[in-house]
Amino acid sequence: MNNDRIQQLIRFVQEEPGEPFNVYALAMEYMNGNPEQARVYFDQLLTEYPDYLPTYYHAAALYAERGERDKAAGLYEAGLALAKTQGNDKTYRELQRARQAFDDDAEDW
Repeated sequence: MNNDRIQQLIRFVQEEPGEPFNVYALAMEYMNGNPEQARVYFDQLLTEYPDYLPTYYHAAALYAERGERDKAAGLYEAGLALAKTQGNDKTYRELQRARQAFDDDAEDW
């Protein structure tokens, strides 16, 4: 986690409050060092920018890692539906593979 990068991204969010990529980049920066803070930003994206497709893959993975399986499954499903609606076949396939790995992992429980 790079504190200088985080400060820069926070400035970007403040300067362009309607730009979801800046919030997404901030969430991604927090993923390894502070997943709770990443979760805050992913939740913000899901609430304020529900059509921002990149959120779903990483947010679902974060919830899955935290053991919140129902939330993760719902995010995978919502992401798949959104990718289909947006006609984004590449992201749809990526989400399908991630969902399958998630389901396969659940069988090991």
